[in-house]
Amino acid sequence: MSTLLSAQSLRVETAFGPLFSDLSFTLRKGDRLGLIGDNGCGKSTLLKVLDGSLSPLSGNVTLAHHCLLARVEQHLPDDLLAMTLLDAVLAQLPGSERDNQRWRAESLLASMGLSTAEITLTAATLSGGQHTRLLLARALIREPDLLLLDEPGNHLDLPTLLWLEQFLLGWNGSFVMVSHDAALLDAVTNGSWILRDHTLHHFALPCSQARLALEERDASDALRHKAEQKEIDRVTASSKRLAIWGRVYDNEDLARKAKQMARQVERLKESQTTLTEGSVWRLSLHGEALPADRLLEMERLAVPPATGLPALFHVPLARLKSGDRVAVMGRNGCGKSSLLRLIWRALHGEASALRLHPRLHTGYYDQTLHQLPDDATLFDALEPFAPMPADRKMALISAGFAWARHGQRVATLSGGERSRLLFVGLSLARFNLLLLDEPTNHLDIAGKEALAETLQQFSGGFLLVSHDRQLINACCNRFWLVENSELNEWHDAEAVYDRLRESVGVSATQPPPLVAAADETYDDDALLLRLIELETRLEEDQARKEKHQKPQLQAQWREEIDRIRLIL
Repeated sequence: MSTLLSAQSLRVETAFGPLFSDLSFTLRKGDRLGLIGDNGCGKSTLLKVLDGSLSPLSGNVTLAHHCLLARVEQHLPDDLLAMTLLDAVLAQLPGSERDNQRWRAESLLASMGLSTAEITLTAATLSGGQHTRLLLARALIREPDLLLLDEPGNHLDLPTLLWLEQFLLGWNGSFVMVSHDAALLDAVTNGSWILRDHTLHHFALPCSQARLALEERDASDALRHKAEQKEIDRVTASSKRLAIWGRVYDNEDLARKAKQMARQVERLKESQTTLTEGSVWRLSLHGEALPADRLLEMERLAVPPATGLPALFHVPLARLKSGDRVAVMGRNGCGKSSLLRLIWRALHGEASALRLHPRLHTGYYDQTLHQLPDDATLFDALEPFAPMPADRKMALISAGFAWARHGQRVATLSGGERSRLLFVGLSLARFNLLLLDEPTNHLDIAGKEALAETLQQFSGGFLLVSHDRQLINACCNRFWLVENSELNEWHDAEAVYDRLRESVGVSATQPPPLVAAADETYDDDALLLRLIELETRLEEDQARKEKHQKPQLQAQWREEIDRIRLIL
């Protein structure tokens, strides 16, 4: 396979020390890599180094002459907010080409599931999912060979995540994608880079298998380190013994041998296997099962976004008992978080049609993280959860907040650290019921796994609003789907995913008409090239085994082929 990009001895430092050093690697055609690692380890920085927007302290990146590279940012640039979606995509092309390539931009946005009406909206009015589709379209209009994707799944709802997965499966180019979504990475990648301890570990395996392989390597390294340490201790003891004998018996030969052995100890220490620093994440949620058939009950309940506003959806009948682990699922904006806020307000005395157990003790993880006062120190912010100072001190230290940071203000924390602090608070109390609103938004993969593990062991009940399939599959035994302004219970998560995929498929196959208007012209050569490309893709996909084919993409390709033929 031909080389697209190579890097030699990359080093980047911050005011707090090196992010990474001596990174060397090669990217080849066909590589579809997931770049994973703990929050703050330098993943986004590495992408910026690769696309040239950030210069490393040392080392260099070489891009092949035939390779066109594009990076998909986490956020829309401010200068795009006033543009329409169509203009934002066309802005990626030279001014002389924009009129002739307008049809391609329209077709590309349509293939992203954006309607004719949506592509005339300004970028400032878009949802998170629409932002991601626009950023992808801006990168793809240039037909890149290599995509650098910086957390494209961040803040997307489950239907849009499923759409993103299908899109990446159908895209023929190479990519490097930063993500904390293991399910997405497992589905679309064929290799993994794990950035850890300032260095890069490469595996020709998708995310979950790569992390297992790294764990096995860590275990092997630990055994090797132990054996090496045993040899170092043996040689050190011999060196000391010979040095003592040399002094006692005034024997120069023994003293010389002792010095030789001391130098051997230094060489052994220099070549000793390095062990990982590991992760600082520690989390445990302590629940108490309330001996009751019902913790809460909802019947003919209207769920508005706020008091006094029209309802987003209605709940015909739903009950939650002790030990229930319920995932609340649906599109962004359908009212899932509003349901949790409604329950929380009812628990604090606001009149509601909810029926609550009188001894219910509830913890709430608000995705906005506003429960923690900005002006409080880390230590004081946990007082409502645990009055005993010693409990707070030990909980903070075990979660990776060193004692010197306990006087730090909450306002100075990053989103990931603020999330971790709120989890520390929840772990200090014993709740019967947890309301968890998008708890994984700021968590890395290690944090998500820690959360999944502790929720599996949580003895109370919980309502979980999340788009993280791995967390839902690992922890939940009931599924509430908000759809068509109503909440209904499902008993199989995969059935819910299939239902959401269907909704994505409907919206993703509504391309705008591409027939030229009377005052519009198209480049015939460009149309012919696009026609040949689409026909080739269709033939290649049809040649695959049936279970590996992509009928939805085939349908899109056929529709675009028909439109181009009509124009020609």
